Amino acid sequence: MKLDETDKKILEIIQSDGRITNTKLASLVGISQPAMLERVRRLESSGVISGYSAILDRDKIGLEIMVFVSVSLAVHQLSSVDKITKKIISFPEVLECYQVSGDDDFILKVVLENINNYMEFVMNKLSKISGIRKVKSSFVLSTVKDSNHFSLENAIGKTV
Repeated sequence: MKLDETDKKILEIIQSDGRITNTKLASLVGISQPAMLERVRRLESSGVISGYSAILDRDKIGLEIMVFVSVSLAVHQLSSVDKITKKIISFPEVLECYQVSGDDDFILKVVLENINNYMEFVMNKLSKISGIRKVKSSFVLSTVKDSNHFSLENAIGKTV
């Protein structure tokens, strides 16, 4: 599927307001409601829109510690990497997990209530995974930018 200017406009708007009504979205984009509904459904079914969610303020729900954890593996055999990956993503404290190039193999985004919970997470969960060689923690002191909003300037005409 190709993204056109109308698709781009739709995606920009719903990234900012995922709860916008079809009526309001159609009005803002300048197309009919049935055409809007069809476009949004097409973007969803093609996977361009992969889901909708609420963004929570972690401080207000008691998750005061955010840590980026770099993990290096001792062994890089596919079966070992798969087992480690499955274990890591099973932990509810891990919000995001990226397999990366360079000195480390994974970068995890972890949130917890406090430093004691983080110590418990590392000692009783992460360090018990067979095949992990090194764990390095970087604690977030402040958030300068936090966004899930993609700029779509370069996406027009691209096949999705």
